[in-house]
Amino acid sequence: MSGITPSLRALLQSMLLLLLLASPFTHAVTLPAAAVAASQSTQPAAASENAPDIADKKAAYAALANILENDSARKELIDQLRSASVTPPVNNEPVLTPPQEAEDKTVLQGVTDVSRHFGGEFAARLQALHHNITNAPHKPFNQATFFNAVSHFAMLAAALFAFYWLIRFAVTPLYRRMGDWGHRKNSARNNWLQLPAMITGAFVIDLLLLALALFTGQILIDNMNGGSRTIAYQQGLFLNAFALIEFFKAVLRLLFCPRYPQLRFFHLADNRAHYWNTRLSWLSGLIGLIGYGLLVIVPIVSNQVNVQIGALTNVVIMGLITVWALYLIFHNRLNIRHELHRLADRSLAFFGLFIRAFALVWHWLASAYFIALFFMSLFNPGDSLQFMMSATVRSLAIVAIGALVSGMLTRWINKTIILSPETQRSYPALQQRINGWVSALLKLARIVSVFAVTLMLLSAWHLFDLWHWLTVGAGEKVVDVLIRIVVILFFSAVGWTLLASLIESRLASDSHGRQMPSARTRTLLTLFRNALAVVISTITIMILLSELGVNIAPLLAGAGALGLAISFGSQTLVKDIITGVFIQFENGMNTGDLVTIGAITGTVERMSIRSVGVRQDTGAYHIIPWSSITTFANFVRGIGSFVANYDVDRQQDSEQVNATLQAAVQELLEDNAIRSLVIGEPSFAGLVGLTNQAFTVRVSFTTQPLKQWTVRFALDAMVKKHFDAAGIKAPYQTVQVMQSGVDVAGAAGVALAAPVP
Repeated sequence: MSGITPSLRALLQSMLLLLLLASPFTHAVTLPAAAVAASQSTQPAAASENAPDIADKKAAYAALANILENDSARKELIDQLRSASVTPPVNNEPVLTPPQEAEDKTVLQGVTDVSRHFGGEFAARLQALHHNITNAPHKPFNQATFFNAVSHFAMLAAALFAFYWLIRFAVTPLYRRMGDWGHRKNSARNNWLQLPAMITGAFVIDLLLLALALFTGQILIDNMNGGSRTIAYQQGLFLNAFALIEFFKAVLRLLFCPRYPQLRFFHLADNRAHYWNTRLSWLSGLIGLIGYGLLVIVPIVSNQVNVQIGALTNVVIMGLITVWALYLIFHNRLNIRHELHRLADRSLAFFGLFIRAFALVWHWLASAYFIALFFMSLFNPGDSLQFMMSATVRSLAIVAIGALVSGMLTRWINKTIILSPETQRSYPALQQRINGWVSALLKLARIVSVFAVTLMLLSAWHLFDLWHWLTVGAGEKVVDVLIRIVVILFFSAVGWTLLASLIESRLASDSHGRQMPSARTRTLLTLFRNALAVVISTITIMILLSELGVNIAPLLAGAGALGLAISFGSQTLVKDIITGVFIQFENGMNTGDLVTIGAITGTVERMSIRSVGVRQDTGAYHIIPWSSITTFANFVRGIGSFVANYDVDRQQDSEQVNATLQAAVQELLEDNAIRSLVIGEPSFAGLVGLTNQAFTVRVSFTTQPLKQWTVRFALDAMVKKHFDAAGIKAPYQTVQVMQSGVDVAGAAGVALAAPVP
């Protein structure tokens, strides 16, 4: 408080001294922080000084009285005190500390840290266990009390087991009748619900019998405790262990049902059922020893004898059980793996994959289960078995529900949605596309179910806090992003399906009586469908990246810059696209047209935004970019035509030749198949060419597009037939030999010379 004057500082010190003197009578009074700070700043060693004497007290009283009598001094004192109460204390000089850089650890260092952490916790647990055992109070052993408790305990156990066995034996015929009825009904394909209902009903009856036994056991405890609350408490421990163990056995009977084959979930032969019954008996024995050992024997020994003996009994029981369990696991490892493989062969492919994977590691999981139970029983013998049994039951329930959901999804995946014939006729590819999307959606749901089952199993064993992860942790964001992604994909799929189906409905053939669309329409719609697929895919990918947290602004900017660079470097590609678009809009050519592009003549088989594919009659396939096409000829635009020229010998009568040609054409047109291909009447030009050896006659035809060759071939055959019948000969080549006079005389002399007889 640098603003306080020396006189006021002295006055304040006097007041503080006065308050200290009055502290025995006002213990609840606390000094203001500023006043304490002022006192500490002016007299740092005040706490170590001796108490003031009477003279000092009188001087302080007099100074305070003088100040209070003076109005101005009193007002100044009040202002100084209020200012000190609201003024923050003097801040210390700031100390700059450099930020500590996080040290990058290697994977090996991370593993070492985790191992050191859990190893330290394990050692601390062992030390705590040793401390609790060694420092536990020793209780003297009372033999009479012990045997009295054992006798009452034994009577309760014998009565409860006998009653539970009798009521279960009484309902044995009911179980058999339920199994027979459900099995008989299930033999019909349309009655598949009866057997699962009977299995569930048998399990419910089993639980009701257990509840009746527990109710009877509670009545027995009230009447068989010898008037001792300790004995009643120990009998209650036995009843709790009995309920927990028998409930787990009921779950095992639900899954495998060794005594009633008609109520089994799985189709097992009798020898295989006997095999599993033996293994289940061992498991039941283990469960009984663990349950009654931890929940009954250890608490009784700890209470009746002492804690040390109880802890030692706990270690011995759990050690023996763990060794026995490990022996049974590894002794039957191959047999159970073989049985699991056989079960996988009979299951659906989806479940077979998980069963085979479980068959490879089941013995390690079972070993880890019993080893974890051993250590948990050492550290927390009271709650370890309850936790393990609760986690086991929850795990079985989670796996069963997950298997049921996955099985339903798998069966739905294999089914097919069938649309009405009218819908299939209007939209040919709609049914296939819907089945594809539904199958993909169900497969995604099946993957999500497997993921959810995995998280729930981890949560059941307290290895993962699922609820916190979903509500507070990263799970909330993950689920939100997944829902958004699924919604985006759903609407993209629906939009693509609707638009593609509409386009394909226009492209549908006339196999169902619908009019065949033109080649130009087919080409343009195909190009539009491809462009639509590219646009929808691009937009969907961009939105998905945005939902995943990727900043798409740089991607869009980069795409624009890349497009600009590509536009400069690929001018030919841009020219191809623009030329192709204009050719399509001008209806220059379509798929199936016969065209001549440069030196290539063939049929158009494919048209894209960049090139056209033409196949020649030799089978050669040519890909021609649009930009390389300057001119082309299309033979299917409107009409087809041809001009037929026939050369005959010069010595023939031209009138006869023309008449014979007209007769051949007339006979040709009498054929209805040929006449339907000809447009109008043929044109006869008569004699159109003359040489020293032949003259030429001509006839012209106008035909349907691409039918000129059919008509021309038929005309050639008919003309040959008529020319041969009329004796009209085709021109033939003649050779004239010119010789001199000497050569002629010599040749004549040789010809006139006769041989001498």
